[in-house]
Amino acid sequence: MTVTLAHIWRHPVKGLGSEACQSVELTPEGAVEGDRAWAFLNAAAPDSDAWQPRRNYLQVAAGPRLAAITARSSGAGLTLTHPDRAPLALDPATPDGRDALADWIGDLWPSDRPGPARLVRAPRMGMTDSDFASVSIGNLASLRDLSARAGQPVDMRRFRINLWLDGLAPWAELEMPGGPDITLGSARLRPVAPIERCRAPDANPDTGTRDLGILKLLAEGWDTRDFGVVCTVSRAGTVSVGDALT
Repeated sequence: MTVTLAHIWRHPVKGLGSEACQSVELTPEGAVEGDRAWAFLNAAAPDSDAWQPRRNYLQVAAGPRLAAITARSSGAGLTLTHPDRAPLALDPATPDGRDALADWIGDLWPSDRPGPARLVRAPRMGMTDSDFASVSIGNLASLRDLSARAGQPVDMRRFRINLWLDGLAPWAELEMPGGPDITLGSARLRPVAPIERCRAPDANPDTGTRDLGILKLLAEGWDTRDFGVVCTVSRAGTVSVGDALT
């Protein structure tokens, strides 16, 4: 069976919105170009534009209501939506845009957590949870297995994965690290490691409420905390929905 790229997701601001794409550019230096290009430091974090661990930013694991934000890019601008907010159009590179975003987030971020401090432009590699330029890959067959165990459909957006493959055997992606490079479109990727999960996928991307225990489901079903794999880009190129995996 042919394995194809079924979905592409990009997240312009770390933890603040998912954006479906038909194609993206992958580069060794920038991974998914435009993914996690911005991130909102919390008030307890060092004031730096350099890469920092996930805990130093506004992110879904600590603020589940953020999971329901969607994003749409248009040139230098972004439009964010949330079921509890009017849409917000902003240019994140401007002071007005940064201030507007902090006001818009408001109580979507828990009051008992260090609040929004400063929207930072990420390094070229993006502000992923890895301290290197990385692309995440998921397997729809594994997602279907997980959904069967949960007794309900598990939305792929919970995992904030970039590239979703269809046609693999369930959990075959976890065997990719250490194996050969893979090719999608004109890009080549090197699978590096499985992705150990946190509480972020517990949050429903439609409502922003925690309604599943993903770690419990993974542990009971497959004795793992891993879902998806992280890759580096070994050859730059364009990937598009429908590309075959080779």
